[in-house]
Parts: sequence; structure tokens; C-alpha cells
Amino acid sequence: MTPKHIVSAATIVLNDQKEILLIKGPRRGWEMPGGQVEEGESLMEAAIRETKEESGIDIEITKFCGVFQNVSGSICNTLFLGSPIGGALTTSTESLEVGYFPIDEALDMVTWKNFRQRIEYCIDDKLQPFYIEF
Repeated sequence: MTPKHIVSAATIVLNDQKEILLIKGPRRGWEMPGGQVEEGESLMEAAIRETKEESGIDIEITKFCGVFQNVSGSICNTLFLGSPIGGALTTSTESLEVGYFPIDEALDMVTWKNFRQRIEYCIDDKLQPFYIEF
């Protein structure tokens, strides 16, 4: 049988004030922008596209941080750090609200599964690169 995995790419976007870009999705609440990598697309391209689609913000990727693998769900979540380079905060069908938030506040807002841990790992250089199985 051919293995079937979902590969996603998400970005922790930090602005000049060291605030984190979060989107509020309809299902999971506040989280970092990201989503599934499409066929023929690189991980970085997916991270940039998803951020633009969900938040309206154009970014550049500054670092590959690591991978969270949901083993039973066959999902590989790749995580990047990025910086905003243009665009404007805009909601979409995937985001009810978007905004930049101070790191401590942002971490308290993110409640879904291990998303908070993902952000913590991405903003701590000492923990990278990381590979976390769950």
C-alpha cells in the first residue's frame, strides 16, 4: 500500500516589535498561519502562500525551525520563522480575526493541542532544529 501523509507548513511571523502574527480560525481558535502543502509546491512556498491567504501579510522566510509529526494521524507539520515584508492584515474564509500580539499574550491565546508548544520551540533558538513525535 502506498503511504499517504499530509504535509503542512506553518510560520511564526514576528514583526519589528517582536509581536507574533496570529489568525483566529473557525475550528481551532487562535493559531499561527499555515496549511497543507500542495502538489508541486515547496514547503517554504506553502508557508508563504498560506500566510498571505489567511492573514493578508506578505512574508519572507528567515529560518526553518523543525517538524512536529503526528504519527497516528500521518501528518508532518513543518515550522518556519518569518518576517512581514508587505501586505495588510485581512481576514479570509479561514480566519475570523487576524492581528499581531505580544509573545506572552499570544501564547496564552493559543489553546489548540500542542500549537503553543510549537510557537515556543520556534522562538527559542536553543531548541532548534527540533523533531517532535506525538
